[in-house]
Amino acid sequence: MSDIDDVKDYLLSLQNRIVAELEQIDGDGRFRRDAWQRDEGGGGESRVLAGGRVFEKAGVNFSHVFGSQLPPSATKTRPDLAGQGFQAMGVSLVLHPGNPYIPTTHANFRLFSAGSEDDPVWWFGGGYDLTPYYPFHEDVVGWHATARDACQPYGEDYYPRFKRWCDEYFFLRHRDETRGVGGLFFDDFNELGFEQSFGFVRSVGDSFMQAYAPIVRRRQQHPYGDRQREFQLYRRGRYVEFNLIYDRGTVFGLQSGGRTESILMSLPPLARWDYDRHPEPGSPEAKLYSDYLRPRDWLGEDHE
Repeated sequence: MSDIDDVKDYLLSLQNRIVAELEQIDGDGRFRRDAWQRDEGGGGESRVLAGGRVFEKAGVNFSHVFGSQLPPSATKTRPDLAGQGFQAMGVSLVLHPGNPYIPTTHANFRLFSAGSEDDPVWWFGGGYDLTPYYPFHEDVVGWHATARDACQPYGEDYYPRFKRWCDEYFFLRHRDETRGVGGLFFDDFNELGFEQSFGFVRSVGDSFMQAYAPIVRRRQQHPYGDRQREFQLYRRGRYVEFNLIYDRGTVFGLQSGGRTESILMSLPPLARWDYDRHPEPGSPEAKLYSDYLRPRDWLGEDHE
């Protein structure tokens, strides 16, 4: 594909810009760079920050891999491409702050190409979502407003459509709850043609830190104690469950022979599981379950 170098340049720039802003926000932490090569073709660079002032663990990865045969996870909805060669590139990040009042977040922006070089089949995917432990309504509304504004130049229907897809995708069926308060999720996206589809991905990618950084700056000094920290670690267990059971990116990476350390970078450094735990009625922890871990029209509601 003649345009693939433009996508690669953008993704590398996005990785650099996000890493620089996260280091500026954290103040103390610095990202370790870890370049790697894949035996079957391609490679990437993982960047991981650990033990920072704000971020307990943060990973921002770039990968560009090739293969002679798409793994099953990539052909589930496209059986016609089974057995075809492919290349995939993307930036994927997960941020686990130390303060329980700052949400965990995940973002991913990627391009797949399969089939012959002369007549490839291509599509974009990605989005971002927010996983709070002690949510603030204004943070969630601001998050979704930024996501909507990033989509709007390309069509009025993209935000509600991809917001709904995010709610449905980041859903733990065995828990009957959403992973967090959603955001955007899209896959198999090529309906605008290459140039406009790529423009849409750039708009969403560039909006990620515009959505997340204000939340971090508002909440990073919020006081907390053992109770809040313990609940944060318990809820991080849900994050682990989703990533290991449902996440397409994790499954694709492992099935395609990707680098395990980079694939599992998304997991938090600490988490806990308590047997049959239920929040105290009327508590802030109970409010997370009752008010936030379900799909809501955040931008259509005029009250908390």
